[in-house]
Amino acid sequence: MPILDQKLEALDVILKSYHRVIVAFSGGLDSTFLAEAAIRSVGSNALAVTAISDSYPAREMRAAEKIAREIGIRFETVDTGELEIDGYASNPVNRCYFCKSELFDKLQPIANRYQIGTIVYGAIPDDLGDHRPGMEAAREAGIRAPLIEANISKSEIRQASKVWKLSTWDKPAFACLSSRFPYGTRITRQKLRQVDQAEQYLYDLGIRQFRVRHHDEYARIELDSDGIKTLTEGSNRKDIVCYFRTLGYSKVGLDLSGYKSGSLNISINQTTSGIRGLNEEIRGSIDE
Repeated sequence: MPILDQKLEALDVILKSYHRVIVAFSGGLDSTFLAEAAIRSVGSNALAVTAISDSYPAREMRAAEKIAREIGIRFETVDTGELEIDGYASNPVNRCYFCKSELFDKLQPIANRYQIGTIVYGAIPDDLGDHRPGMEAAREAGIRAPLIEANISKSEIRQASKVWKLSTWDKPAFACLSSRFPYGTRITRQKLRQVDQAEQYLYDLGIRQFRVRHHDEYARIELDSDGIKTLTEGSNRKDIVCYFRTLGYSKVGLDLSGYKSGSLNISINQTTSGIRGLNEEIRGSIDE
């Protein structure tokens, strides 16, 4: 039996052992795969819940609801208020800890209402060893990570998602809009809207892999090779600059290094205070 098939069987056993499960559902590659696996294992006893927050673009919310309908999982939303938490809004290096803590706090009453004993989220083995403060929040709250337990990697998730005909099998990585700000830059609703509008403009041009990094009045755009090609077509470059200026960016630049997930984490080279269980040295980039 191929190794991936063995891992999928292990995942099925794990999910069935939960009997009833809530999936923290963003509509991205990993959580969609996990939601589909949950349906296959426990059927209608699986519930997908998506958090609505200022750091979650409306287009992603619409996509998550559409994907939930496509795979046939029960679907609900819950409002989260991470911006009201100073530990989040001040944007420390462990910002994601506060975000995930808020999410899991809001999911627990839903689990209680439906008498669901297990909440799961889409952490994967690739995340281990990276700078992932949210994983500490998950451990504290007793949230399970079945994709890690079954040792299913990102590439295997894409492979299985394609076999399962999930529309997300080739979906680019996405992280919350707060990841666009250098650590220490205070996050506000106005700044999040600014970044969201800037990225929506790129999306409307047909660009799919992008980040708009916010450096006060300077917008640093990261694109993959296809995005850079689109940027150079017709009047796109000029139009982007003009539109971004209406949003409050006086300078707009293209990062010649290209798109890099988690590029703002490169400068982190010492232990992250206040997070237990993380590696002493934080290395590499994260999928943000």
